[in-house]
Amino acid sequence: MLVLILAYLGGVLTILSPCILPVLPFVFARSDRPFMRNGFPMLLGMAITFAAVATLAALGGGWAVHANQYGRYVAMLVLAFLGLTLLSTRLAEWITRPFVALGNRLSQRSAGDGDSVWGAAGLGVATGLLWAPCAGPILGLLLTGAALNGASVQTTLLLLTYAAGAATSLGLALLIGGKVFALMKRSLGAGEWVRRALGVLVLCGVAAIALGLDTGLLTRVSLASTGGIEQKLINAVRPAPAPQPVLKAGEPLPVEGTLPSLAGATQWLNSPPLTTGSLRGKVVLVDFWTYSCINCIRALPYVRGWADKYRDHGLVVIGVHAPEFAFEKDPANVTKAVKDLGVDYPVALDNDYAIWKGFDNEYWPAHYFIDAQGQIRHHHFGEGEYRESEDVIRQLLADAGQKNLPGGYVSDDHRGVEAAASDDPTRSPETYVGYARAMNFVGGRVARDDARDYHAPGSLAADQWSLDGRWTVRDENAQLEQAGGAIVYRFRGRDLHLVLGPASDGKPIRYRVTIDGKPPGADHGMDTDADGNGTITSQRLYQLVRQAHGSGERLFEIEFLDPGVQAYAFTFG
Repeated sequence: MLVLILAYLGGVLTILSPCILPVLPFVFARSDRPFMRNGFPMLLGMAITFAAVATLAALGGGWAVHANQYGRYVAMLVLAFLGLTLLSTRLAEWITRPFVALGNRLSQRSAGDGDSVWGAAGLGVATGLLWAPCAGPILGLLLTGAALNGASVQTTLLLLTYAAGAATSLGLALLIGGKVFALMKRSLGAGEWVRRALGVLVLCGVAAIALGLDTGLLTRVSLASTGGIEQKLINAVRPAPAPQPVLKAGEPLPVEGTLPSLAGATQWLNSPPLTTGSLRGKVVLVDFWTYSCINCIRALPYVRGWADKYRDHGLVVIGVHAPEFAFEKDPANVTKAVKDLGVDYPVALDNDYAIWKGFDNEYWPAHYFIDAQGQIRHHHFGEGEYRESEDVIRQLLADAGQKNLPGGYVSDDHRGVEAAASDDPTRSPETYVGYARAMNFVGGRVARDDARDYHAPGSLAADQWSLDGRWTVRDENAQLEQAGGAIVYRFRGRDLHLVLGPASDGKPIRYRVTIDGKPPGADHGMDTDADGNGTITSQRLYQLVRQAHGSGERLFEIEFLDPGVQAYAFTFG
């Protein structure tokens, strides 16, 4: 219920979003007509269309996105016709005559009634096609959940709830707008001029949408952008992360549940399939990870260390690989990553998120500590508190009757990409390149699933990024279509990582990195030399920058000398 309320309130806020501005004149243009015959069918058609398109997007069908783009073109033509009808009464009569006739036949109304319920619903469908790409943080959260858990009736219900919220706010605009325009007509006698002014505004809105200003310029200049409001709403009502347990010396560990089934694994590496029965009598550490996750990579040396240190004393470490990106579902990619990262303990490939759901997990990395009786006794999310975690392992092993356990703690002297993150609290946030979860992008409207030429602006504010060159932006990545394209990011942090991969043909892709327009020198990362050169050979996380002195704000640029690269996400340390 809480998620439904969140979705509804997020939809209500949509009317303040800059990408809705071009649609508002169209809404107000019908505000002086009977609401139940005009406004309500229009809003209903709009909400249903939006939910349908968004659900198809959640299913991941690229064809649905293309259909929506074509639908936008049709919708712009419809709204352009509407604007022209507002400018000219004679044209309005000529254009709307067939629609009115069809509406009269369908609704069995008298020939003298010019209002068409079906015509209003059709215009609502057009509006929904224009509105669907207006995705703020809350809608992004819903679609991300759908991608993770699979589209379902629940997904469609959430999207319908979001759409109903937006329809509610637009409906209020219709009702209030009707009273405002009626007052203007009575007091000023300016009904015809008001109608023509609305026609001009509608045509301006169509032009803004056609030029991409609805998601570009308007987003930057609007005083009522909802991104921050929606994000605060998410933070306020979304369930808070599960608190980390507070360990107190001398007190027994609480029982948090029992070890869920591991039968949902799609494949096992380094081991035959393990079961809860076969693990009885062993202390078990379950580590949820995915191989392109920088937080997981930085925690991995400790997990490997614990597996080696306590393997002969009754500890079984299981890495549950729950993929974030599609390429991480490929068993060959995971097998290579497991070998490259030195993981020799059992790894369960959880491509269907069956084990993830069994633990009700939400995090990478996440560590669950299970005693010899199969009970979950402790958990830890994210990086850090490694000594406390090792103390839990030792306590559970001691409780299971193990003696003469090795002393000390696993070393924290890790280097390269596995080194701990800097302590800079202002470092840039994780940033996705695909349109499903992208934020802070500048450089115009993103053409979803279509090739387009992008031009990076001359200057960027902190945490802003842009594409340059010809790219095709998909839901979870952007692919370069021609050599010479680049990505620029004004970041803050000691380290900059970027998840990259070659095209489907697997050919290596050369790149060159600059920092503030110069070769990185001593600030180069593990996958870049001092001159900024490197090569992409596989789908993984690449460390491109490691600042030798501090973590100040810098302008990063990576230019790709060959086409086909796929860019997924930035992370910082």
